[in-house]
Amino acid sequence: MAELAASAGGTVVDRFLQSRAGPEASTLIGSGKVAELRSAVATADASVVVFDHELTPTQQRNLEKALEVKVLDRTQLILDIFASRARTREGRLQVELAQLNYLLPRLAGHGVEMSRLGGGIGTRGPGETQLETDRRRIARRIQKIKRELESVRAGRALHRRRRVAVPLATLALAGYTNAGKSTLFNRLTRAGVVADARMFATLDPTVRPLDLPSRRRVLVSDTVGFIRNLPTTVVEAFRATLEEVTEAALVLHIVDASSPAASEHVAHVRKVLGEIGAGNIPQLLVLNKIDRLDNGSGAVFDAAAWGRRIGNEDRAGLRAVGISAVTGVGVDGLVAAIDDVLPLDPILRAVYRFPAADGATLALLHACGKVLEVRYEGDECVADVEAPQSLGRRVSRFLQNPQFCGKPCGKEPVPDN
Repeated sequence: MAELAASAGGTVVDRFLQSRAGPEASTLIGSGKVAELRSAVATADASVVVFDHELTPTQQRNLEKALEVKVLDRTQLILDIFASRARTREGRLQVELAQLNYLLPRLAGHGVEMSRLGGGIGTRGPGETQLETDRRRIARRIQKIKRELESVRAGRALHRRRRVAVPLATLALAGYTNAGKSTLFNRLTRAGVVADARMFATLDPTVRPLDLPSRRRVLVSDTVGFIRNLPTTVVEAFRATLEEVTEAALVLHIVDASSPAASEHVAHVRKVLGEIGAGNIPQLLVLNKIDRLDNGSGAVFDAAAWGRRIGNEDRAGLRAVGISAVTGVGVDGLVAAIDDVLPLDPILRAVYRFPAADGATLALLHACGKVLEVRYEGDECVADVEAPQSLGRRVSRFLQNPQFCGKPCGKEPVPDN
């Protein structure tokens, strides 16, 4: 929470912790803790109180009334950071959608003065209008943003289909926020994307090519960082962005090896990957920032042992590689490990039946595979083809004989070129 507050431009002046059997329905914390908090706010002359917990609209209003300062919960703070980081049209739309979905149930009770367009933490974003028209106008805006994001999602799907047509495998950089994903992305691809020590510096995914030692070319995608208790409104709003991870052939799970909470970060990232449907995608554990570790007497960094230490032991066969994205140490070994772990694209033989007028599918089979036989039966075209498995997935709807699917044609697997 302290890192989140600092990333939003705030300065932490005090912290409070309360353990209790259950939350207070009206204020989340007990009345005694509210009084203690009010005294601390007055002493420190604080302007914002942030709760590392999701507040209900009633709890937030009661706390603001009791403390006489602005009160934010974890979700609102994260959305505020996202609003300050969004640069592209897609990023702004995604942030605005998440903010509006958060704001809608919290409209009632703010009184006549509804404007929140001032400066400081928790004030960025779409703001609020008068209560009597807010719900209707915000609901219309939410629907409009969803339609625009659907077009963005369709555009991303089109780009992915074009990439599959080559076909090129995609690597997705995933990890806890501030693990060094963008720095590694720049080191691998020389992309020049913004790399900032602040949390959530990257909101918009960027895709760049990378040539591996085996002469295979792959695409690398940089994605938004994950965090514990990632708000569901954020996951829904950034669905188009997170789909880049679900479509990847290999996930590079970036971990800040210098962090004392590295094992917790790994667990949180795995949880989010499972929630978005990417839990079964092959992973390569990348232990970043080893230059910050005190190995003692120049000892060699043992990535495998470190991987087991932070929770790698429950994933049989999951490899770990130690690197420093800033200095470049270990990056060559990482590229070699990617080349070794990345699944090859085997050649399979299958028979496809599709409309004779569908010249695009036939041209695709000729361009990316070896067409053994073509015959026409009425208004349908039947093609016997040897093609990469990735191409077969694209035209699987035309598969005539499922028993042919997945059977190698007797050749060694070949890399994507």
